[in-house]
Amino acid sequence: MDFTEYIDLAAERLGGRVLAANNEFFAPKENLLKASAPAWIEDKYTDVGKWMDGWETRRRRTPGYDWCIVKLGLPGAIHGFLVDTAHFKGNFPEHCEIEACAVDGDPSVSQLEGPSTDWSTLLPKSPLNGDSKNPYPIAPSSRVTHLRFKIYPDGGVARLRVHGEVVPDWPAIARAGGEIDLAAVEHGGWVIVSSDMFFGSRNNLIQPGRSTGMHDGWETRRRRGPGHDWCIVRLGAAGKVSRVEVNTSHFKGNFPESCSLEVCSAPRELTDPKALDALPWKETLARTKLQADSLHVYKNELLEGGEATHARFHIYPDGGVARLRIFGTLAKGIS
Repeated sequence: MDFTEYIDLAAERLGGRVLAANNEFFAPKENLLKASAPAWIEDKYTDVGKWMDGWETRRRRTPGYDWCIVKLGLPGAIHGFLVDTAHFKGNFPEHCEIEACAVDGDPSVSQLEGPSTDWSTLLPKSPLNGDSKNPYPIAPSSRVTHLRFKIYPDGGVARLRVHGEVVPDWPAIARAGGEIDLAAVEHGGWVIVSSDMFFGSRNNLIQPGRSTGMHDGWETRRRRGPGHDWCIVRLGAAGKVSRVEVNTSHFKGNFPESCSLEVCSAPRELTDPKALDALPWKETLARTKLQADSLHVYKNELLEGGEATHARFHIYPDGGVARLRIFGTLAKGIS
């Protein structure tokens, strides 16, 4: 599986932040994690030079490198990095390097730079191409909370994406008890695959908070043949489903006519679409009509599905859904 299919752990919407940089003379460090694609404005200049949509340092005249420290929005196991140098042509770094550490809480920059923090190299010094998306797949890391991004010797990078699997603090969640959203990205949920996502990413379904518009949901193209659209969610942990919420906010002339939900129990590492399709799925929400721009809550309508690790969400025949919440209680033994 392409590592970019995994969640961007550093995304601003998940709480990702660039905490510090040694230099940001031409363009600020915060641009690195912006959700939007890098922009180019031909005649836009600032009082220090050409406006650039990225992080850009001054020209280095001494030995060394430039760096910034990133706090991931959600801690996780990293599968790869995407370093985008879009629009940086004569001013991109020659190489980059990425180190990582795991420090819970909200440590200060001085603490992170101090001797007690154990940084390990995830991406050794590697060449960069200008005006390009530079992909760097890696072997899955252990749990990481912060990154140190180094560029050699100086220059500009438009965006940094950090793709991986969320690793929640399960002991704390288990101690709190009660019902949680098993599908939520912050609890390790991941939409593994979908039939289509022409207009909106399938992983928008499980993002935190309310949808901000049609662009912030899962929307498929108009179906012109038989069948229907669907997606498969790997829950953050095994649990028993007790409540389902389907939100069609902002989808008014393009919401699905109806939906249904199935669940199953399967190995967590299973990601192959054909193998997932062959699983013994159990219907937990029968096909039910949907309304435009509305929150639908299902509780008494749910059928017994047992403990589940995966959910398959069907929409008929096509259209857009803003959010999918699958609430339940954790299976015994999760800590």
